[in-house]
Amino acid sequence: MNDDVRNIVLGVLAAGIGAALGWIARTYLWKRKLRRKQAFFGLPDNSESLLVVNREAGGPELTVTRHDVFALLELSALIKDCGAHAQVIAHDATQQGFGERTEFCVGGPASNRRMAAHLQSLLPGVQVNVESGRGPDRGAFQIGGERYRLESGQAEYVILARLTAGQSRDARPVFLFCGQRAITNQAATRYLARHHTRLARKHGGNSFVLLLKVVNSQAYGPDVVELVADVTRVAQAPLPTPPALDPAPDAASESGQDGEAAPKPAAPRTRRRT
Repeated sequence: MNDDVRNIVLGVLAAGIGAALGWIARTYLWKRKLRRKQAFFGLPDNSESLLVVNREAGGPELTVTRHDVFALLELSALIKDCGAHAQVIAHDATQQGFGERTEFCVGGPASNRRMAAHLQSLLPGVQVNVESGRGPDRGAFQIGGERYRLESGQAEYVILARLTAGQSRDARPVFLFCGQRAITNQAATRYLARHHTRLARKHGGNSFVLLLKVVNSQAYGPDVVELVADVTRVAQAPLPTPPALDPAPDAASESGQDGEAAPKPAAPRTRRRT
């Protein structure tokens, strides 16, 4: 074997070894990324998850709005990427606790009974106006001392939460997509699909509650989303209970010692579109 043949053989061997090492490195990095994604969503290989959706008002069939269907498609892609399986179930047919299977709950408490139960038990600091009237507070969020009103098509809010309820590390999380309109639910699922790596790096396996604002949805749809605040601590703390009133208040309770009227409690601040 002359020198030229030997150099060719060595070059081929070096190229093959380099390609093999590169493939092994890429496979390792891909698997590590997949494992982190699976840990964040609580979706190991071949695991089961729930997609909880609202039923159309007054209808016996499971009918989902168009934007909620798009939200389910976003979540289904994430679940498939993790190698897991999903089951779509109506909010009023879900009679089980949480922690055994990862749950993705989509819809506001007015149309999703499961969401209302999660807000009451897991996020007592969040109140949602579910009245059907057309007042300025229709659909408004009350989070601590801040109120976030709905401005349809201009500024709409949605809560994106990952909750574990302080259970064991192996417990599956619950993801909430609680929006003022159906298009905001889709915006929240799309935000999660785009930013889950950053969220996993920041929060790890801990719970978090984010308040998002969908800007000018009538022109941009669910694509323009702003992070308003991380409201985890406020949302998980119960709202302060107003002081009880005496059955027969005397004059001293209605006025100050000098006859001046007692100060009224400050009203909650209202957040409008900027």
